[in-house]
Amino acid sequence: MISVRGLEKRYGSVTAVDGVSFDVEAGEVFGLVGPNGAGKTSTLKMLCGLVDPSAGTIEVNGFDAGDPEMRRALGFLPEESPLYDEMSPRSYLRFFADLYDVDRAAATERIDAALDRLDLDARDRPVGDFSKGMKRKVAIARSLVNDPDVLVYDEPASGLDPITTNTVVEFTRELADDGKTVVFSAHDLHHVESVCDRVAIMREGELAATGTLADIQAEYGRVEYRVFTDVQVADADPAGDRYATVVASMDDVEGVREAAREAGGSVVDIRTRESTLEDVFLDVAGA
Repeated sequence: MISVRGLEKRYGSVTAVDGVSFDVEAGEVFGLVGPNGAGKTSTLKMLCGLVDPSAGTIEVNGFDAGDPEMRRALGFLPEESPLYDEMSPRSYLRFFADLYDVDRAAATERIDAALDRLDLDARDRPVGDFSKGMKRKVAIARSLVNDPDVLVYDEPASGLDPITTNTVVEFTRELADDGKTVVFSAHDLHHVESVCDRVAIMREGELAATGTLADIQAEYGRVEYRVFTDVQVADADPAGDRYATVVASMDDVEGVREAAREAGGSVVDIRTRESTLEDVFLDVAGA
C-alpha cells in the first residue's frame, strides 16, 4: 500500500531526511516516532505530496506521491489543523466533500458515521465555539470524507484531554480494522504501544530501528536483575535493611550469590526488570 525507497529531503545545507526506506501494508497501523527534529513531519508531508523529496521514491496506493490522483486515495491530518470557525461541522465537512466530488447522499452518510464514531454530537454549532478536542474530531472527520484507503496523521492526539485522547487512539485502531492503512507520528509512546502494528524510530533524519514492538524490544531491550542480599557485597547499595546489586545476567546473579555466601550471608530476593518501549526509544533515538 505504501512503498518508500531512499527518501531524502534537504533544506539548503540541512538534511532533514536521509535515505529512509520502509513499506506499510493495507490494514496496518505504522508509527513514526523520534525526538523533535528527527525528520518525522518532513517524511509525512512527502508521503502526502505536500513537499517534494530531494531524492528517492514514494508510492502510495499504486500512485507516485506527486500524482494528484494519489490525493483522492489519501486523508491527511496535520499536527496543526486550523478550521473555518464560522462554519458548523456539517457545513464544513460538506464543503470538503464537494471538493472531492463526493455524492451528496454518500457525503451525508460518511459525515454522520464519522462524527458518530468520534462521539461528536454538536454538529450545527459554529466550530469556533468548540474546545480543542472537539475541533480535532472535526479535523479527523474531514480526513475521511473522501473515504481514503490511506490515512496519514501527524500527532493526532497532541494536547488533548485523556478522554478525547482515548477516543482518537481507539478510532485510529478501528480505521485499520476496517482495512485502511494508517501512518502516524506520536510523542506519547503509550499511544504507540496501544495502536501500532509496527514502528519506525527516526534519529537525525535516518531510520534507527524498524519492526514490531516485540522485535524492537527483543533486539534493543535489556533485562536487569536486582539482587538483594542480607550482607554487604561488592557494588551493592544499601536498600533499607538489605543491600541491592544490579546485574545483567543470571551468571552475574550467581556471582552475587557466591559473594554473599563467602561474606556469611545469602540472597534474600531477586527482582527482574525488562526495558520498556520508552527505555528502548531513549537508547535507540539518543533522546
